[in-house]
Amino acid sequence: MHLRKGGATMDTGDRRPSAILLDLVNGFRVSQAIQVAATLGIADLLKNGARSSDDLAAATGTHPRSLYRVLRALASVGVFREDADRRFSLTPVGHCLRSDAPETVAPFAVYIGQAEYRQAWGHLLHSVRTGENTFRHVHGMSLWEYHARNPEAGAIYDHAMTSLSRGVTDAVLSAHDFRQFACVVDVGGGHGALLAAILTKHPSMRGVLFDQPRVVAGAKQVLRAAGVADRCQVVGGDFFEAVPNGGNAYVLKSILHDWEDAQATAILRTCRVAVGPNGTLLVIEREINPPNEGPMAKFSDLNMLVSPGGRERTHDEWAALFAAGGFRLVGATPTEAGPCVIEGVPA
Repeated sequence: MHLRKGGATMDTGDRRPSAILLDLVNGFRVSQAIQVAATLGIADLLKNGARSSDDLAAATGTHPRSLYRVLRALASVGVFREDADRRFSLTPVGHCLRSDAPETVAPFAVYIGQAEYRQAWGHLLHSVRTGENTFRHVHGMSLWEYHARNPEAGAIYDHAMTSLSRGVTDAVLSAHDFRQFACVVDVGGGHGALLAAILTKHPSMRGVLFDQPRVVAGAKQVLRAAGVADRCQVVGGDFFEAVPNGGNAYVLKSILHDWEDAQATAILRTCRVAVGPNGTLLVIEREINPPNEGPMAKFSDLNMLVSPGGRERTHDEWAALFAAGGFRLVGATPTEAGPCVIEGVPA
């Protein structure tokens, strides 16, 4: 039997279809167990070598037998390796749970286990029946309002998004040549991980980091650590109202998929006001693949329905959105990490 995964054929051997489906149904158990390991910092404790489950339990203040049950389950799916005497070590996959890994997934693993996120996913059927955003239905407010009212939850989300940016940044820099720009404005750029990488690669370039005031307040450390703080202006504001002028390129990474077309168009129009006649728009987002391909983008699309309230788009839908916002889509370059660099110019 064969299944298609990400557009490629995956050999499932002689397994029964019901067994394959059961694995998919039970996938939430794996993610919850990973969330526990990430929250406890297990991978950081194992980075210098194997340790026993009892030792790890003592270091994390957890129940030894219960922790062992979590670790052996994760070892069975390749996150850890279990050796004799209940000793555990990191696999290549497990190394990505280290907080200091170049492409760490740990902060996102912590985030997906948060109660407000899990509760929203638990009501997906409501959205399917009504079209209503799940998070708003469950919590009585948007994801962004929830984070404004619950700063601790907002900080966990921001940390998760910053960690995901690290995995995409190198791929974006490889896929697109930024050296033609004197000044790059990163709209909704969070703590500045992407912009810091762009400025590091291009020492003569200037940058402007723009996001909500509470978000950019956490950017100084990232910019200073990268050695680019002196070339990067940090501006707080609302991209529905205005974005900073003066850039040659305006970058929106993982922003527009958080919004339905009306709001996404409004964001593009504020960018259109700011960008000069020869400026460039660079939208870093996924494109929905043809039927039966690309599960990452299609399940991300479900996440938009459940959590922020937006959606992923096909290439033609991106072109239409650009046109509505005053831009002409001129090309989309895939990256090794999955998202595309979708380029537009003023129409």
